[in-house]
Amino acid sequence: MTISQTPGHVHQRGCLPWQRLGHARACHAPAALRSRWVLIALGLWLAAGGLAFAQGGPAPPPPVTVAKPVVKDIIEQTDFIGRFEAVDQVDIRARVSGYLDKVHFKDGSLVRAGNLLFTIDPRPYRNSLEQAKAAVTSSQVRLEFAQSDLARAEQLRMTGNIPDQIFDQRRQAFLTGKADLDRAQAALRQAELDVGFTEIKAPLTGRISRKLVSEGNLVNANETVLTNIVSLHPIQFYFDVDERSYLAFSRQTQGGTRTSANGSANEALLTLTDERLGQRKGQLDFVDNRLDEASGTIRVRAVFDNKDMLLTPGLFGRVTIGASDPYKGILLPDEAIGSDQDRRVVYAVDEKNVVHLKPVRIGPRIDGYRVIRDGLTGNETVVVNGLVRVRH
Repeated sequence: MTISQTPGHVHQRGCLPWQRLGHARACHAPAALRSRWVLIALGLWLAAGGLAFAQGGPAPPPPVTVAKPVVKDIIEQTDFIGRFEAVDQVDIRARVSGYLDKVHFKDGSLVRAGNLLFTIDPRPYRNSLEQAKAAVTSSQVRLEFAQSDLARAEQLRMTGNIPDQIFDQRRQAFLTGKADLDRAQAALRQAELDVGFTEIKAPLTGRISRKLVSEGNLVNANETVLTNIVSLHPIQFYFDVDERSYLAFSRQTQGGTRTSANGSANEALLTLTDERLGQRKGQLDFVDNRLDEASGTIRVRAVFDNKDMLLTPGLFGRVTIGASDPYKGILLPDEAIGSDQDRRVVYAVDEKNVVHLKPVRIGPRIDGYRVIRDGLTGNETVVVNGLVRVRH
């Protein structure tokens, strides 16, 4: 059985990974990433065996391919599925009762805070406002009369020409008139508010839904929902992290929403359902304070810019977050990893061309290759193609 060894770095351009020696091409990657093709013999390839083959004996075992693992700086990442939610959302209700007079927006359009949305018939409230103004004027006249009457009583009291009871009555009339004026002014302010509430304006910037009430219908104050608005920029992405992943993240320097060891913030890469690679970058900004007992998960939130208004609340997506700080990782293609009952193994070839089975602990896929967490040092030569031939 013959084994051909391939470059140790499988990401260099100009190289065909895991190709045999007889078909190798020149590699145009940097010299530090190049590896020398080596032809090694596996099995009992002795002079007698070669002579037997030359004399028409049995064919040699089929070839397999070997290479050294890729060792480079990596950051482990994990994907989670979640849903977008608006940062702010509000149901629009009227603060005064009345008949809906006009609708000033188009269904599903973008609105800005302060834009006029609905108008309730303001005529009854304008009449109440005029009545309140008249009540204030009447109270002011009565107060002025009571004040002058009290001033005359105070002068007469100094000369003793007015009984104390009459003086107290005039003082009481002045204080009552002052209270009546305060009450009339409060009613005037409320009437002014009611007139202002007949114009319903957007409390925030975002996308408005359709109108739920048509013109001419009666609107009850604080009850009838007229429409709703959701904010779009920025937008939040909620997803659930299982207990095992949460514990793993918590043990990392970069766990939770804390910054990593190099001082950079936790980034989240968003991939939509119609995308193969993530295009938007955001940041984790919230981790809930307890795990859900029923599901065994904890709620986590990321926030993304949405200036183009493409993302909308309720949309599904996949978020990729870093699960570790940068470290030297050992990478192998999945084809180089075999199974032996309940464990994962690779086949390493030593200097004497003897194959050894090495148990390994695998991690996530990065750049198309599998992270080897434990079991290899990165200097081994391993079989990457033809594991069945080695095993048999």
